[in-house]
Amino acid sequence: MYTAQVFDVTDTSPLPGASVYWEGFISSAVVSDNDGTFQIKINSLPARLIVSYVGFETSMRLVTEKDLNKSSRFFLKPEDMSLDEIIIQERRPDEQVRNLETSKVTVPIATLKNIPALFGEVDLLRSLQLLPGVQTAGEGTTGLFVRGGSADQNLVQLDGAPIYNPSHFFGFFSVFNPDALNQVELYKGNMPASFGGRLSSLIDVTLREGNKNQIHGEGGIGSISSRLTLDGPLFSDKSTFIISARRTYADVFLKLSNNSDLNSNKLNFHDLSGKLSFVLSEKDKLTVSTYQGSDFLGLDEEFGLGWTNWISSAQWSRNISDKTFFDLQGYHSRYNYKVEFDDPDTGFEWNNKLSETGAKAQWSFLPIDRLQSYWGIQSQLYHFAPIKLNPADNSSIEPIVTNPKNGLLNSVFAGFTYEITPKLSTEAGLRWGFFNQIGVGVDYLYEGNDVTPDVPITDTLSFNVLENIKFYQGLEPRIAFRYLINPQFSVKAAYNRNFQYVQIASNSSAGLPIDRWILAGTYVPPLRSDQISLGLFHNFNANRWEFSVEGYYKDLRNVIDLRNGAQVLFTDNVETELLTGDGWAYGAEFLLRKNIGKTTGWLAYTYSRTWRQIPGISLGQKYNPRFDRPHDITLVLNHEFSASWSAGLTFIYTTGQAVSFPTGVYEVDFQSVPLYSNYRNEDRFPDYHRMDASVTWKNADKGRKWKGSWNFSLYNLYGRKNPFAYEFGEIYNDDFRYDSDVDGPVVSSKQGIVMTYLFTFLPSITYNFQF
Repeated sequence: MYTAQVFDVTDTSPLPGASVYWEGFISSAVVSDNDGTFQIKINSLPARLIVSYVGFETSMRLVTEKDLNKSSRFFLKPEDMSLDEIIIQERRPDEQVRNLETSKVTVPIATLKNIPALFGEVDLLRSLQLLPGVQTAGEGTTGLFVRGGSADQNLVQLDGAPIYNPSHFFGFFSVFNPDALNQVELYKGNMPASFGGRLSSLIDVTLREGNKNQIHGEGGIGSISSRLTLDGPLFSDKSTFIISARRTYADVFLKLSNNSDLNSNKLNFHDLSGKLSFVLSEKDKLTVSTYQGSDFLGLDEEFGLGWTNWISSAQWSRNISDKTFFDLQGYHSRYNYKVEFDDPDTGFEWNNKLSETGAKAQWSFLPIDRLQSYWGIQSQLYHFAPIKLNPADNSSIEPIVTNPKNGLLNSVFAGFTYEITPKLSTEAGLRWGFFNQIGVGVDYLYEGNDVTPDVPITDTLSFNVLENIKFYQGLEPRIAFRYLINPQFSVKAAYNRNFQYVQIASNSSAGLPIDRWILAGTYVPPLRSDQISLGLFHNFNANRWEFSVEGYYKDLRNVIDLRNGAQVLFTDNVETELLTGDGWAYGAEFLLRKNIGKTTGWLAYTYSRTWRQIPGISLGQKYNPRFDRPHDITLVLNHEFSASWSAGLTFIYTTGQAVSFPTGVYEVDFQSVPLYSNYRNEDRFPDYHRMDASVTWKNADKGRKWKGSWNFSLYNLYGRKNPFAYEFGEIYNDDFRYDSDVDGPVVSSKQGIVMTYLFTFLPSITYNFQF
């Protein structure tokens, strides 16, 4: 076997997906991996090796016996006239037809940067919402709902470490700075057995490594925030660094206001990420990554809400032989959040934190060209700290402290891909998880084993450190097939089962920073999902166009939802506020995508339905969760007018989210109280639709080190007033803003509905630069 790496000569970044073959043997071509590394079987030497990558000049090199004993690298030069292909095509042109992975999308970072952005801030998670099968909670949010799953059923990880709240600004932006990213992979279904712990999707984000030759920088100055990324060699060409920072200055603008109701408010976020890479030897490599992000909202120095993410991870990779590889990874992820209320009578501080610490070892073995296998083990330790409510001095509020929750999940996994025939290939895997809820902690016993809010507690069981409280285990098989009808047309089918041992109990459809995370235990069993999918994939016109249609059915067990009027934030008996049942989801996803040419982009349509059936909700009848949206259409277009001018356009249409509107009102103590039906989410918001546009100008590349560009974006091009929320209440004198203390006596009163929307036309401008 001959092993080497492929790099971009301009910044020495690895080129994943490069095609490599011996001259005259193109049918035996192999593809480089995420690190740009490839291995190809040797027929006879000397021979000419050809390395090609879309948008780059092809490299040809004579390989002899002497080259087998040294480290080899190929540096490819970008083609001068291939800007369109560089932007869109960061993978094999026929990848969607030939690969085995169903329901997977690899998103080029350059493509994300060309999509019109809210406030001019390019955002990863909001861009993923434009893909089929991925839906959003509503206007301006980054919460994702994938194939009928709730937002907490997505495993979002950065360099292998999970992020429990991947959003800034209450979901308007995600925590990922696109300048620092290398790759984004979205699995909507059959994720490999090496990943587990969530039901609906895996969003696997990796930070890029630094330039090995020189210091390189890029960043941007936008309407609401600015960012800067620096990377380069650390000590030598065998070690690199990258560091990226971003901060909003919305709080600075607030201080400039003459309105006293605004200039005392605080509204800011920042994040900082970095990665160190070390080539320890020809066979060993070490990378260390970290991310820290923080948000805070303060209103008139009385109310404050803040949250912080902090993750760290390290990975050691070793090439044991030309056929065997080993990866060892460790990580720690911590999420803190708090609420402050400054009032002399009812002031308090409420705070909580949770963390996950894990380690994973994986071996990969490639005995023959048609077979690739892997196996490994993983351990995850969950710690949910006690929730604390600390009253201010002289406050009438009583302090509250809950008990901690701890869990240990150990998993073993194995999988393989095998080319049975040139047309038929299969991928199979098995993951086996062993979960223990462990001490320190307590369990409550309820009278008659009736776990409801009004039933008294009969006993409290206390558990010491690491003492077992509750044990669960589950097998998670996955299998997929791909049949190649012809080089441009394939059929794929897959089945997978997943278990999830942590989930959110929330009254909010979009998700809030202070939502209560629930660990599986005595009264809350783990979630389970079974999903089958079938897809047709077709490329045509020399791979310029892709078309795919996928259908899926997902069965969910042990889904939780809240009782009507449930309160989960301050209670130590959260299990009494939860109800458990089943769910199911099904749908079809259509995607037409153009990859090459001056105009690129895609058109996607998704038909999907999501149902829940939980005893105690909707009189036991099936109902739709709020994120059930049957119809979803997205259009993404990018066009290159010249080397300096380009434009982007997106259009979104989706069915309004399911909600419960009042069916009437009744009087209690001279106050009007809305009356709701016994059935949940029978109504809907109006349908949502919006168009965004952007224009980018960049200065001509004349060999100068500094390169700049201007991006002009317009969010909500035709000013659609999409509903964000509805408020039901009394309207006086036909004016919902009426204040009797200011505007005079009330002469008329009626029940009414007031709609709140966030944005109409929202222009923004951003200056981006590289050096």
